[in-house]
Amino acid sequence: MAEVKQYIQTLLNAKGITISANRQVLFEEFVKADECEEAVNTIFKKQNQIMEKWKIKNRIADIIAQQVVIPNATIGKAYEAKIDFQKLNLNDLIFEKFEGLEEIGLNFNPVNDTIEGTPTKSGDAKIKLLFKIEGELENTPTNEKLISLVVNPDPKSLWKDIPSDTNDLFWKEDDISKVEKLGEKNIVVSSKRGRSHKNVGSFRDDDFAYKHFEKTGWSVVAVSDGAGSYSLSRKGSQIACSSVIEYFETSSDVEKSKELEAKLNDYNTTKDDTILNELEILAKQNLYKATVYVHNKIKEHSEQTFKNNPELFNNPKAKSYLDYYHSTLIFALFKKFDFGYVVLTFGVGDCPIALMNSEQTETILLNWLDVGEFGGGTRFITQPDIFHSTEHPMVTRFNFKIVPDFSFLFLMTDGIYDPKFIVEANLEKNEKWIEFLEDLKGKNEDNIKVVFDKDNTEIASQLSNWMDFWSQGNHDDRTLAIIF
Repeated sequence: MAEVKQYIQTLLNAKGITISANRQVLFEEFVKADECEEAVNTIFKKQNQIMEKWKIKNRIADIIAQQVVIPNATIGKAYEAKIDFQKLNLNDLIFEKFEGLEEIGLNFNPVNDTIEGTPTKSGDAKIKLLFKIEGELENTPTNEKLISLVVNPDPKSLWKDIPSDTNDLFWKEDDISKVEKLGEKNIVVSSKRGRSHKNVGSFRDDDFAYKHFEKTGWSVVAVSDGAGSYSLSRKGSQIACSSVIEYFETSSDVEKSKELEAKLNDYNTTKDDTILNELEILAKQNLYKATVYVHNKIKEHSEQTFKNNPELFNNPKAKSYLDYYHSTLIFALFKKFDFGYVVLTFGVGDCPIALMNSEQTETILLNWLDVGEFGGGTRFITQPDIFHSTEHPMVTRFNFKIVPDFSFLFLMTDGIYDPKFIVEANLEKNEKWIEFLEDLKGKNEDNIKVVFDKDNTEIASQLSNWMDFWSQGNHDDRTLAIIF
């Protein structure tokens, strides 16, 4: 009753009506009348309804204005994002439904409160959240909130694939993959132009070569990475690899191999460390001559090219014609004997050679890498100073191993090493090579398998497909040779 009296008195005062002293009794009787109390209670009820409607309206406006950030999706990649209604302070929702997800290949899972699926369209999708909150009537129309969901395009689709100029003086195939028997082993190798080169129509700078020599029983595999900042490096890498083969197929090399093999047989019989030391010296001497041969072959080509096409030599920073041909070089020779395999290697640059034993319990890195402490810290077969360096003596670039057998011999350029091993230290860890092997066998996001079976006629194309793996920021040429 007091509230009714106070309300009516305030109402009259607001209208300029004052209750005089001689009208107080009359006022008391007036406010006690049933119709007054009923009218005021009706007003109170209506006011409360207005307040509740305003609160609901205001809350709906807050929800519509509230920022809801959903992680970006990528077209063609499985997506799942949880909508945490509690963290978003949306516990007062009594109904929610998403519209527009199906149009881009997604759906809302109400059990887990997740948006999931595989996006089929890229772009900035506007998703509608239809909702009702506590206090709204059942027949009230749903409210709409727009939520942005960015679906990124497939990064691979953003790269162009412009063919290299087939009319160029030193053109070579953009991509090449081969498989062949190599003595008692088999080789599968693929060399592919990097996305950064495809995007501008430039050339594949990597190269490789291999051969089994029937006369001696030795096999050789060479891989080279032409330095992309040097305009003729694609030719340098090609000459580097072919010259390795050329050197070891000379007739004089047959006699050299006989001398080496005689000592190998002596060592196998005696296990004399003195003979082993002589073996290593002889092997490294032969390998050294091969590297000098390669260097001179590239030098000859650079000088001849300058005579015929001087316009190609227009880099003021180049100190010699050879600089235009800068290329790394790694190669491995191996042969099976009654006592096992002999493996000889050489390496200059940042391309690793690794040998995995038959049981796959140990993987040996057969060369050290010229990685440097900064970009561009690598070295090249075209640099004369590598032959007389005191900091990194040439003799340390050669290796000599005798093993019972091996399961895999890997030679690769940094286009493989950088994304798959990240840092040089990982090349020393067998578990990282096992991970790499599992990756090759299909444990990758593309589920592409390379089946290492000598009867697998598809292995070259399988390796080629695997080489297209995506790695953010790693778009260089890729070359990988696997002997198994």
